Amino acid sequence: MHFEPSPTASDLEEAVSVFVQHRARLFGIAYRILGSAVEAEDVVQEVWLRWQNADRSVVVSPVAFLSSTATRLAINVAQSARVRRETYIGPWLPEPIDTSADPEVGAQRAEALELALLLVLETLSPTERAAYVLREAFDYAYAEIAEILQLSLVNVRKIVSRARKHLADGQRESVDTAEHRRLLNAFVSAAQTGDVASLEALLTPDAVSLSDGNGIRGAARKPVLGRARVANLATAYPRFWQSVGVELVAANGRTGVMIYRDGEPSTFLTIAAAKEGIYKVMWVFNPSKIAAFLDSRSRFTTALGPAPDGV
Repeated sequence: MHFEPSPTASDLEEAVSVFVQHRARLFGIAYRILGSAVEAEDVVQEVWLRWQNADRSVVVSPVAFLSSTATRLAINVAQSARVRRETYIGPWLPEPIDTSADPEVGAQRAEALELALLLVLETLSPTERAAYVLREAFDYAYAEIAEILQLSLVNVRKIVSRARKHLADGQRESVDTAEHRRLLNAFVSAAQTGDVASLEALLTPDAVSLSDGNGIRGAARKPVLGRARVANLATAYPRFWQSVGVELVAANGRTGVMIYRDGEPSTFLTIAAAKEGIYKVMWVFNPSKIAAFLDSRSRFTTALGPAPDGV
């Protein structure tokens, strides 16, 4: 009688080592497709379970196996997430993540990490999003993407080209990180002092303010459009800025602001800016997204977070 040998301790150690080596990449792929750190972490944990249970002796390329699994799982989650977000109250913004330890979150290039671009990515189908992310952020060859998505090479090239054009139409060329930080600091300073004129000078004529609160009190339930209205909104509630703590944080490869009230983090704020000025102001009030950001801070200050469950 023949018995399959059970995995040895050294086999499992090797599996853990390979997985941890690529964990940031897996999270980075899933996060860019989903715009949610919590959902991306769930995907990463599921990838670990599948890797743990796979017949690893027949896997030619561990990174290809792990990347394919993460991508396909993320596409599945994105398809169901789209239905859930139809019931979201007010504007939906991606969950910001702390990138102080890993400013690119495992990618070979920093593409598709800024909140504003992730927001535009949401307008693509999950498969289009995945193809764009794999090509632009992680530099996968078209043939590799075709294999992961189980599509023809010609189709993948068309999808990536279409996605690039769509994103170019919906996105402006960003300022560099230093200018972004300067503009954000200037915006917060002017808002804190109620200086509407200075705020208007920082904003483009077609500026928009988005408040993600999922129905929480005080969060605007519709986008606020236009320079004057965005400036007025930022100073409309003088009590909002009274007795708050303001901390600059590294979020999605850029500078963000965490606002503390009574010592507790209550609001995340960041901007999107082009050479013409700030064109998008993004406020995250949703407590679950604030919590996810704080969780991501602890995750990325270690070597990519907790060991896989069960290890």
